[in-house]
This record gives sequence, structure tokens and C-alpha cells, in this order.
Amino acid sequence: MKGNQKWLPFFCSFDSMNELGPIGVFDSGYGGLTILKEFKKYLPNYSFIYFGDNARAPYGTRSFDVVHEYTLQAVNELFSQGCPLVILACNTASAKALRTIQQDDLGKLDPTKRVLGVIRPSTELIGNFTKSKKVGVLATEGTVKSNSYVIEIGKFSPEIDVFQHACPMWVPLIENGEHLSQPGKEFIREDVEKLLKLSPGIDTILLGCTHYPVVEDYIKSLVGEKVQVISQGEIVAKSLADYLTRHPEMEKRIVKESKIDYYTSGDPESFNEKALEFVGLKIESKRLKL
Repeated sequence: MKGNQKWLPFFCSFDSMNELGPIGVFDSGYGGLTILKEFKKYLPNYSFIYFGDNARAPYGTRSFDVVHEYTLQAVNELFSQGCPLVILACNTASAKALRTIQQDDLGKLDPTKRVLGVIRPSTELIGNFTKSKKVGVLATEGTVKSNSYVIEIGKFSPEIDVFQHACPMWVPLIENGEHLSQPGKEFIREDVEKLLKLSPGIDTILLGCTHYPVVEDYIKSLVGEKVQVISQGEIVAKSLADYLTRHPEMEKRIVKESKIDYYTSGDPESFNEKALEFVGLKIESKRLKL
């Protein structure tokens, strides 16, 4: 991804390091809750603010400029709420907006703060899972077109062949609860079969969208035991914990009250129901208009 996923060292002023705040977590909808759930497990003492832009989801079919515009608005809002660090728990936002935000926008917003994505942590470790050196990636149309996974996996494991397949229907299916219907399952099955047909040697499938763990068990039932299905939550959570350990200057700026606030640009009641139904999180979200 041309370096846009680097979690680089940085230096903050003394004053900014005294400003404590939660970690911001952003997603186009509620898929990022699958990442936040793992954050809670590996970083239980830390405080977070989650924002899902449900009113404008899905992001996968939107242009680079629009995804950047929406993501930057969300990042700016989370900064304004005191977050010194924001995680883009959305592959499309990570693929289409992260590099520009890191290189062009942070200096204008607040050069002491940081925005990180979810693609690099997964691509660093994917080589540990595959034996055949053939990896399949299921992702949104935007993430596939960005070629982010091919580029990043090539940096860390150049011997791996990467096969991608875009699943434009999956996010709306999951957001609307249609993934449990027979037509919904048929869409998912067809997409998985199309990916596997790209190479008979694929032994590992990476779920390149934070919504997709909701249908992970069904995907596993389709591919059988010979193919590993990898979701990003645990990988990203461990990477964040490691990042904070390696960067005490940021770690000291995070509030540790084990508190999480939830916001959505859509309907809070619907967001709460889906969070409980699909991710097992009982929450009370608030409406946030950008």
C-alpha cells in the first residue's frame, strides 16, 4: 500500500503529551466492532470512542476522493473529542484514505496525533499461516481495486501469490441482516467459490473487511478444514498493544478508565440491536452528525 500502513515512531510536544484522551475507532458501519471487541480483550484498561458512519455506508463502492472526505471528517471529529490516536477499523478507509491523511492532513489538523489502519498488521503476519504460499483475499470492491493487500503482502512475503475477489454485496447484506437468508448465503457461497477458482492451491483466506467476521463461520463451512480463514480482529489488537508498548509517548496520552462511548451517524436503536445480534456487544450508542 505504498507505505500508508506504517505505524511509525513520532515525537510530541510536552504539552500535548499531558492531554489525555481515549483511542478513537472508526468504521463505515458496525463492522469495526469486530475489531473493538478484540481491543477490549487485549487492552481492557484503555478507554475508546467508537464511531460508525452507518448513514453513509457502505464505503466499498465509493471513489477514493469520497472515502477520503468521509474518513477525514470522522477523524477530525474524533480528534475534537480528545482522541490522540485513531484506528481506521475499516479496510476501505485504510486502503483509500489513510496515506493521504497521514502524509497531507495530519500536519494541518494536529501533528502530535496519529491515525493507523488495519491492513498492514494483517499483511505482516499472513506468511505465518500459509504453507502453499497462495493466499486468497475477500474484500470490498474499493479495497480490491486499491491493490493494497497485493502490495503490502509483497513487501513482507514476496514469495506469496495473492488472489483477490471483490464482494460488493456482502457489507449491505450484513448491515441489513440478509446474510442469514437463503439468497444472502447464495451470494456468499458464489463469491467464495469464485475466489477459490482463481487458484486450486489457495490454503488461506484473509477476510479483508471488518464486517466479514460476522459470516466467518459460514465461510469456514464452505471451504472445509484444508483452507484457513483468517479475520483481522486479534491480529490488529495485538499489533496495537505492541505499538503502545513501543511508543510510550503515545501510551501515556491514553485514558485508562475501561470506558467505551459509541456513536453512529445512523439510527442508534438499530445500531445497538445489530451490535448485540452480530458481535455480542450490549451497547447504548448516540447519534452523531458530521
